[in-house]
Amino acid sequence: MRRLAPGVWRLKEFPGPTINVYLAETTLIDAGRTWDRRRIFAELEGVEIGEVALTHVHPDHQGCARWVCEARGVPLACHADDVDAMEGRRPVGATDWWLSKLYDRLWTGPPRKVDRVLAEGDEVAGFRVVHAPGHAPGEVIFFRDSDRVAICGDVVRNMSYLTGLPGVRQPPDELTPDPAENRRSIRKLAALEPSLILPGHGPAISDMAAFARFVGALPVD
Repeated sequence: MRRLAPGVWRLKEFPGPTINVYLAETTLIDAGRTWDRRRIFAELEGVEIGEVALTHVHPDHQGCARWVCEARGVPLACHADDVDAMEGRRPVGATDWWLSKLYDRLWTGPPRKVDRVLAEGDEVAGFRVVHAPGHAPGEVIFFRDSDRVAICGDVVRNMSYLTGLPGVRQPPDELTPDPAENRRSIRKLAALEPSLILPGHGPAISDMAAFARFVGALPVD
């Protein structure tokens, strides 16, 4: 694991951070794809886990959630608006786009009961829950007020899906049910004045001036 901030680590992935899984104290934040089961369990060997908390319920974030919870006997948490997806009452896939449906078929993990339903202002591992929908109904940012670290799921990404190179971007419209709402969530993230942003895809974002320029260039809906 790589330490990114006090009490926060990112699990390893080769060749680089693409599908990010974080550990905040003893809380596993996100659970990758079903394909990530081996690397997640290897990284967590000998590590205390007290909870699994999801930034949102999409195939590349909930894939191993049930297996980790069952193996460790720990509860699962996600926002109220994504409970139906996690528990199997609506599709986990983001949209009806063909590639989204393929990701759903290949990567989605088994459903599981949500033990802790998150709402705005709740606390997870010292982070405050900030509801940030658009890419997913129950998307949240985990924000730590003490040092302004934000774990933001897919509100923004820091990589090109075509080249793999770093660069702050919106999530693809084809995988985002409400891009305009997600842009409002990006502005909500910016309003928190983060010092470090840990996205669901790509390396950490530490250049806040560049992030501010990215936000300033977003379309006004």
